[in-house]
Amino acid sequence: MWISSDLMQAILREHIEKIVPLTDDEFTFVLSHFTAKSYKKRESLIREGESVKYAYFVVSGLLKLVYNDTSGREHIVSFAMEDWWESDFQAYYTQTKASMSLQCLEDTEVFCLSFEDYRKLCSGLQKMEHFFLEKAIGGHIGSQQRILSFITANAKERYEQLLKRYPSLFQRVPKALLASYLGVSRETLSRLGRS
Repeated sequence: MWISSDLMQAILREHIEKIVPLTDDEFTFVLSHFTAKSYKKRESLIREGESVKYAYFVVSGLLKLVYNDTSGREHIVSFAMEDWWESDFQAYYTQTKASMSLQCLEDTEVFCLSFEDYRKLCSGLQKMEHFFLEKAIGGHIGSQQRILSFITANAKERYEQLLKRYPSLFQRVPKALLASYLGVSRETLSRLGRS
């Protein structure tokens, strides 16, 4: 079931105002830089090798960011659910071709922000520059934690960390994809789930 435009806008405003307060006029200005889009399950928002037009704020639904290695093996880089931002950020910020793909695991509604509109928004409203800085810092911390967990934690510890941080993923994501994200086989994931 799709969300109304008014509710989508309210969700975006609430998300931004967790970091910076906005007047109604400021929010109208912010909103003018975003485009709302709906995608069906299995649709792609970004395809490897294509230009990355947008960063996406997830209003409802679930996405997976995927990297395919030279042998064709799929690696799950991240999942993005409600209240999260996702893109192939290297390609987005450098305006180069995507090295990853972004696909819907559920019917998904997003707000899209082009790189040009991102720049205009940051230069036109300093509060939004601060907002995006805080989101970037959170993303860097999350990336470092994920790297450290692969370096220092065994499969069981990585499983438990994911379960503790994002328990809803275990109801929403197929086991094969969770296994890929954790860097284990599906059989290992099943064992970990029972232990």
